[in-house]
Amino acid sequence: MGPAGRLLDQALQQAGLPREALYVTNAVKHFKFELRGRRRMHKTPAQREVQACHHWLASEIAAVQPRRIVALGATAARSLMGRTVTITREHGQWLQRPEGPPVLVTWHPSALLRMPREDFDAAYAAWVEDLRVAASADAAR
Repeated sequence: MGPAGRLLDQALQQAGLPREALYVTNAVKHFKFELRGRRRMHKTPAQREVQACHHWLASEIAAVQPRRIVALGATAARSLMGRTVTITREHGQWLQRPEGPPVLVTWHPSALLRMPREDFDAAYAAWVEDLRVAASADAAR
């Protein structure tokens, strides 16, 4: 949705992941923000909020039964892995959950949009490469 959704669509296309073949959801089902002028700036959910929403995410995973999951951002990764995940250190790697399918962690598109312009191109290329890792793992099945 919005600029982040458009960036995700563009990256998925470049990575060879057709959006219509994917199930996309939010790990936390509400949006906290603070007003900065006329803009609503996203606020990171607290751990208790992530935990409160986890049962909905677990229900979606049980219903969809994905072979693999891509976690876009630290909040999604933390919800899925049950621990803090450092995206800069663990992006592009498959992590095994205690139960369920493996998780590839990478940046959330809004994180890329907040980067300084001079860092964006390299970060975007790395992000698309992470998504290609997901696409190639799916193709290998």
